[in-house]
Amino acid sequence: MYIALLVAFYLLFPALIIYGTRRYSLMGKIGAVVIAYAVGLFLGNAGILPASSEAFHDLLQGRVAMPADEAQRLFEQGLITADDLLRNRIAHVQDLITTLTIPLAIPLLLFSMNIKKWLRLAGTTFLSLILALVSVVVVVFAGYYLFRDKIPELGKIAGMLIGIYSGGTPNLASIKEALNVDPEVFIMTHTADLVVGAITLLFLLTIAQRVFLLFLPPFNHSTDPAEIERLTREALEMEDYSGMFARDTFPRLLIALGLSVLIFAVGGALGMLVPPNAMMAVVILTITTLAILLSLVPWVNNIRKTYQAGMYLIIVFCLVVSSMADLRGMINVEYLDLLMYVGLVYFGSLFVHILLSMIFRIDADTVIITSTAMIYSPPFVPVVASALRNRDVIISGLTTGIIGYVIGNYLGIFTGFVLGAH
Repeated sequence: MYIALLVAFYLLFPALIIYGTRRYSLMGKIGAVVIAYAVGLFLGNAGILPASSEAFHDLLQGRVAMPADEAQRLFEQGLITADDLLRNRIAHVQDLITTLTIPLAIPLLLFSMNIKKWLRLAGTTFLSLILALVSVVVVVFAGYYLFRDKIPELGKIAGMLIGIYSGGTPNLASIKEALNVDPEVFIMTHTADLVVGAITLLFLLTIAQRVFLLFLPPFNHSTDPAEIERLTREALEMEDYSGMFARDTFPRLLIALGLSVLIFAVGGALGMLVPPNAMMAVVILTITTLAILLSLVPWVNNIRKTYQAGMYLIIVFCLVVSSMADLRGMINVEYLDLLMYVGLVYFGSLFVHILLSMIFRIDADTVIITSTAMIYSPPFVPVVASALRNRDVIISGLTTGIIGYVIGNYLGIFTGFVLGAH
C-alpha cells in the first residue's frame, strides 16, 4: 500500500504543480521543474521516506538498490532492518521510474519539432549557434582540466553541462541517464545550475544588451510581423497543458506514447548489443535519432500536445530523482568547487561567444537570444525578446532552441565519454 501511494504521488503530483504554475503567477515565475525539485528534496530529506541504516548504506556499495532476494537474506541474518527492506523497495521503484521516464519523454519532446521549417528560417542564427556551441565546449573542457582533481565524476558533470547549455533540463536529464550519473551528483549539478542560471538570466534580462553593444553591432534587420506573432504564440503554447484530454487530442496522444514505447524498445534492443558501460548511451542516442526521423512524418509531427506530455514526464523525473538525493552530501567543499565550475561554464561561455561574435560580426541581440534559447529552452525566448524590445529575434531564438534539443544529447554524451565518464 505504501509503495502504491508513493507511485501515485510521483505520477500525479506534477499535475498539481502544473496547475499551480498556471493559477498563481509566483509559481509560474519559479517554474514547474524547480518546484518539483524542491518538493522532491523535501520528501527525501524531511524524514517522510524511511531512512536507511549505516549498515545498509555500506552494503549497497554505491548501488541505487540491491536485489530483493539479497536484501531479504541480509534481513533474515539480522544485518539490516525492516526499514532498510522498505527503503530498498522504494529505491527499486524510484530507479524504475527514472529509467523509464526519460526514454519515453525524448520522443514526445521531439515529435512536434518541425526541423525542416526551423532550418529554413535560421538565417545567421546557425553561425551564432555554432559559435555558442564552440564556446561552451572550449570552456567546459578548460574547466575540466582546472577542476578535475577537486570534483568527483567531473567527466559526467561536463557532459551534463553541455546538455544544459544546448537544451536545458530535458537534455540534462537524458544525459544523466546515458552516463549513469549518481542521483546526488545530478542534483548537486542541477542545483548549481539553478543558482548560476538564475543570475545569468537576470543579467540577460537587464544589462546584457548594453554590455554586449559595447563590443557587437546592433540588430539591424526586420522580419514579417505576422510570422513573429505566430511564432510567439507557438512558444507560449509550449507551456500550455490544457486540452490534453480532449476527445480529439487524447487518442492520438496515446498513439504518440505508443510510438515512444516502440522507439524505446528498439533502443533497448540495440543497447543490449554493446558493452554494459555504453548501453544507456546507445539507448538514448538511438531514441533521439529515431524520434527526429519520425518528427519528419507529417502525421506524427501534427499530433497535438506531445511536447507537453514529454515535459510532464520530465517533471515526474525531476520529482523522483530529487527525492533520491541526500542533502547532507551536498554540504561540502566539493559543492563549492562545482558551483565555481558551473559559473565558469555559464559566464566563460558567454565571454568566448562574444569574442567569436566580434570576429564574425554577429549582432548583440542575436547573441543574447541564442544563449537564452540554448540554456533556458524556447519558452523563455519571447520573455527575453520583450526585455530587449526586439521581437524580430524570436525566430532566431526559437530556431536555436529547437536545434539545441536535437543535438544536445549527442554532444553531451560524446563529451562525457571523451572526458572519461565511461
